[in-house]
Amino acid sequence: MLISRNSCTCCLNLRNKKYAPTIHNLYRLAELCEIELTDDYSDWLDTITSFNINARYDDYKKEFYNLCTREYTRSWIDRIKELRKWIKQML
Repeated sequence: MLISRNSCTCCLNLRNKKYAPTIHNLYRLAELCEIELTDDYSDWLDTITSFNINARYDDYKKEFYNLCTREYTRSWIDRIKELRKWIKQML
């Protein structure tokens, strides 16, 4: 999550020559960067943003913990790496 957020923030800083807002919504950061997203990437950014929420609040932690199997986690790590690479190509 942090890597994707930092990549989006860096992109925003470079493109618009101003500091990114202190938000964690990756889709919104991409919008502010004026990045054209595929539907898949839009969905991925929304889901990745939800990881931060799920890990932060106690009532979501157990549900999120149960969801995060090895396969699920590997799948999302791979997607995050793909997104990060794609964002870095725009810098």
